[in-house]
Amino acid sequence: MTFLNFLAANARWLAAGFLLALTSSFGQTYFISIFAGSIRSDFDLSHGAWGGIYLLGTSASAVVMVWAGGLVDHLRIRVLGATVLGLLALSCVAMAFVPNATALVFVIFALRFTGQGMTAHATTVSMARWFVATRGRALAIASLGFKSGEALLPFIFVSLMAYFAWQKLWLLAAFLVLLAIPLLVTLLRYERTPQSLAKENQAVGMGGHHWRRKQVLGNPLFWFMLPALLGPPCFMTSFFFQQVHIVEIKGFTHLGFVALFPIFTLISAFSMVLTGVLIDRFSTPRILPFCLAPMALGFALAASGSTLTGMAVALGFLGLSQGASTVAFPAFWAEFYGTKHLGSIKAMAAAIMVAASAIGPGLTGALIDMNIDFGQQMYGIALYFALACILVAAGMRWVKPFLAVPA
Repeated sequence: MTFLNFLAANARWLAAGFLLALTSSFGQTYFISIFAGSIRSDFDLSHGAWGGIYLLGTSASAVVMVWAGGLVDHLRIRVLGATVLGLLALSCVAMAFVPNATALVFVIFALRFTGQGMTAHATTVSMARWFVATRGRALAIASLGFKSGEALLPFIFVSLMAYFAWQKLWLLAAFLVLLAIPLLVTLLRYERTPQSLAKENQAVGMGGHHWRRKQVLGNPLFWFMLPALLGPPCFMTSFFFQQVHIVEIKGFTHLGFVALFPIFTLISAFSMVLTGVLIDRFSTPRILPFCLAPMALGFALAASGSTLTGMAVALGFLGLSQGASTVAFPAFWAEFYGTKHLGSIKAMAAAIMVAASAIGPGLTGALIDMNIDFGQQMYGIALYFALACILVAAGMRWVKPFLAVPA
C-alpha cells in the first residue's frame, strides 16, 4: 500500500488522532507557558514559586494518570475522547477565572491531566492499537497534531495578547475545545477495529508474550530506557516553560522568539514522518538509539547561541529529536510489550512522562532563583541526553536475543 493509499483508506481515524493531538495543546506546556509573565505578575510569583505551582499541579495529574490511563483499555475512544475534551474545556474556563495562587495549583492539575495527560494518551494508544504493520506512519500522522499546535497556537495567542486580557484568551481556548467534540464524535462514528476483533487480534511483545504493567517494571529494558523516556518531557517542557526567562537573558523579543517555533515544528514534523517510515521498514530497535542524539547537540547550541539565527539552528536539532521520540517511544511500548494491556502500560509511561514534565519546570525555576540561569543549565541538559543515548544503545543490545524469540 502506497503512502497516499494508506492516507485515503484511513483518513477518518487518522484525522481523529490528529484532532485529539491538536486539541491537547491547551494543556501542554508550550501553550500554558506563554501566559507565564502575566500569571507571575498578577499573582506576584517568583520563577521558583511559579515553577513550584506547576510542579504540584502536574505531579498530581501524573498520579491520577496511573489509574485513569487504563480506561483506554475499556472505553471506546469516541466516548473517552469526547468526555476528556469536555473536561479540558471546563479547565480552560477555570483558568480564565482563577482567583489566587492556591487555586492555580488545582487549575494547572486539571489542564495537565485532561490536556497533556488523557487527550495525548488517547491519541497515541489508539494509533498504536488500531494499526500494526503501519503503526509508525499512523503515529507520525496523528502526532502532526501536536506539532501543528506547537507551531501555530503560541504565535497566534501571543499576538492576541496585545489586544485582549490573558483571561479572555483562555475563554477562547475553551470555545475551540468545545468545537472539537462534535467533530471527533463524527469522525469516530465507525470504529476502525470492532471491539470483538480488537480483543482477538492483539499484537504480542517480546518472547511472544502479552506483557502486563508489573512485568514491564521488572524488565531490565525498562530501566535502560527510563532516562531517555524522562528526558524530552522534562527538559523540552522546561525549555518552553522558561521561554519568557530565555528571551530576557538572550535579549530577544518574545514575539521574535515564538516566531521561531514553526521551524521547530516543521523539522519535528518531517522527523516524525521519516521516523514512522523507518520504523515500519526497519523496526523500532534499530531507530531508538539515534533518536535523542540531535537533542544533545541542540541544547548545547541553544546554551551558547546569542542570536535568533543561532536559536533557530538549535531549535532545528531539538525538533529532529522531538519528532523522532514522539513516534518511536509509543511504538516502543507496543512493539516490545504488546498491545493487549497497552492502555495500562502506556498509562504508567504517561504518568512517568507527566511527572518528568512537572519536575523540569520546578527544578529549573529553583535553579534560576539560585542565579543559575537556564542558559547555563542547558549545558548540563546536553550531557544528560548524550548519556541517555548510550543507555538506549546498551538496552537494545541487551534485548536483541529476546526479540528473536517468535510469537
